[in-house]
Amino acid sequence: MTTAFRLASAGRRVRVFEAADVVGGRMTTVREDGFLIDTGAEQIPTTGYPQTWSLLGELGIGREQVPRIGRGIALWRGRARPGVASTRGLLTGAGLSVRARLELLRLLRGRFDLERPEDSTHATVAQACRGDLLDYLCQPVVSGFFGWDASRSAIAPFLALLTSIGPASTWRTYRDGMDTLARALAERVDVTTSAPVERVVDDGSSARIFVRGAELSARSVVLAVPAPVVRRVYPEHGSEFIDACSFSVVVKAHLLLDRPLGRRDYVVVVPTAENGTVATIIFDHLKHPGRAPENRGLVTVMAHPSVAAELLGAPDAEVAARLVDAAERLVPGLRAAVGRVVVRRFRHALPEATPRALALRSGFEAGLGGGAVDYAGDWVYLSPCSEAAVRSGVRAARRLARKEERV
Repeated sequence: MTTAFRLASAGRRVRVFEAADVVGGRMTTVREDGFLIDTGAEQIPTTGYPQTWSLLGELGIGREQVPRIGRGIALWRGRARPGVASTRGLLTGAGLSVRARLELLRLLRGRFDLERPEDSTHATVAQACRGDLLDYLCQPVVSGFFGWDASRSAIAPFLALLTSIGPASTWRTYRDGMDTLARALAERVDVTTSAPVERVVDDGSSARIFVRGAELSARSVVLAVPAPVVRRVYPEHGSEFIDACSFSVVVKAHLLLDRPLGRRDYVVVVPTAENGTVATIIFDHLKHPGRAPENRGLVTVMAHPSVAAELLGAPDAEVAARLVDAAERLVPGLRAAVGRVVVRRFRHALPEATPRALALRSGFEAGLGGGAVDYAGDWVYLSPCSEAAVRSGVRAARRLARKEERV
């Protein structure tokens, strides 16, 4: 929708077709019984997101609507150890040995570029790290935040993001739900929901779109969907990069509690060595008090990547039981406090950023804008963050505007 907003602001006629019945995609917020349930993304950094903050300013969304969380991230190693993604953690350890902390400092000295992650190492997370650094920091963080398998995903996009977004103490969340930006954009563009695009055909100077059994013509089409969806609706894309661009699977159980649980940290990431079923526990009511009614609690349990694909097709009751049972040891009293469970699944959660996709990315980007079909999404930069999606949307709008000027 960023592309649509930019083009509409420039006087172009734009229509957006949204497959879901609400806008937001992987930043959708569900509102039930006084709870605000962020089903996908959970926070937004103060730094490292320039395009997002610029867009928010244009839409009149001030920082008072995106308050600082003011709490930290802990890592489970026998107990919750605070200090992940913080300067303090380098001093106290956050569950890491001294040797692992020194290895982390050496790793962070490299040069990493969010827009060109392929310019640095193509090694996977598991290849670039070892011992405690892998087992008790990098693996739990990439699995717990992105749904990545450390043996499949390249470390460069992760380190580029980590070094750009600042410490967790500066991170923020949208006061009224993580779908705030999407809803604001939808108010300013022509959006049709419950309208999944079935097929796109590039005719050279124009394109055809097949949606809801109808055929529509457009001068240009931007596919702002995950790469695997591009392969389905536009099989003639002709891009090795799109074929290589895979996505992680994420399954979450949002637990509506009859009482608030947790202490000071709003996130606990869980290493594979400690629990192979749960990757992350998020105390949403600690992230922002408006996420749950007074004297209630909201906790999100994210499945470990090794079980996510299995749970993707499992009944909600089975997903809830497995994740709650596995999380009970990490949050004593959790099972007894659960009133209701809302399960959410993302078949295409975030770009996996495999080494092969990384090697093909720059060639793909260089060819963008040449036809009637263009692309936007976090996968264009192989960066697992919403800023990459916004940035790609801005760039797609610029390419289309230049093309219109040449006609």
